[in-house]
Amino acid sequence: MANILIVDDAKFMRMTLTNILQNGSHKVVGEAENGRQAVEMYESTHPDLVTMDITMPEMNGIEALKRIIGLFPEAKIIMCSAMGQQKMVLEAIETGAKDFIVKPFDENRVLEAISRVLG
Repeated sequence: MANILIVDDAKFMRMTLTNILQNGSHKVVGEAENGRQAVEMYESTHPDLVTMDITMPEMNGIEALKRIIGLFPEAKIIMCSAMGQQKMVLEAIETGAKDFIVKPFDENRVLEAISRVLG
């Protein structure tokens, strides 16, 4: 069981991921709706893993990824992207993201990615 921080500006997406993670016996330790909140919550919850949306207001997922990795090089972050964001996904992986999952979320794919990253 892993402690996971979910970062997405859409409440529906956070709820969907929460359900998938709980079905996979993981614990959601926090939800953030933008990158700024993500950095603050990472510092206070120190999760085992973060699912990070790319496109968000205030601070996007790439910027939040850079800040978190800068502060905590051991952070395990999986990016969540919509179709057509390959360039941003590539930048995220080069910056230190461990994997990515594509929306709409496939439960098996999400849980496989988490197992692989935590593996």
